[in-house]
Amino acid sequence: MKFEHLVEINDLSNPMIMVISRAQLWRGLVLRAETPKLFVPYLDDASITDHTELSMTRTLRYGELLITDKVSLNHLEHVHYHVTAQKDIPQSSLRMTIEEPQPDALFVRFAYDDGHSAEDDLANALYNEYRRSAYDEADVETVRLIREMAEDGRLDSLLS
Repeated sequence: MKFEHLVEINDLSNPMIMVISRAQLWRGLVLRAETPKLFVPYLDDASITDHTELSMTRTLRYGELLITDKVSLNHLEHVHYHVTAQKDIPQSSLRMTIEEPQPDALFVRFAYDDGHSAEDDLANALYNEYRRSAYDEADVETVRLIREMAEDGRLDSLLS
């Protein structure tokens, strides 16, 4: 299943909503990778085994299920999560790309790819529709949390 959608960050037509900066948004996206339990309440544990300025390797635990992924960071541009095939888990990826069609008009494009063929996608159409809905809700919640942190000034002290 390949699925992507845009989530608006700043509604420039609404003066009542604080405009957050690209740097604040970036820091929020990186924080989601570094501290995933803040964004995924059903995640039992997360550990980072390798961390550089450009990437990190993480192990995530959901009950008995362990998933190792690699997160690549392209500063102020995108965060790319890549899961290699592991036991019963197929390879998959998620890319969160910051888009700014005009100054301060920020969006995040969430692009998912579970590595399955078009034939597999057809066979799993109903299940994939449920997954799309769950991804959409999770991504909107991610943006809501990032906005909340930015509005509270919690991302400002983290900016480097």
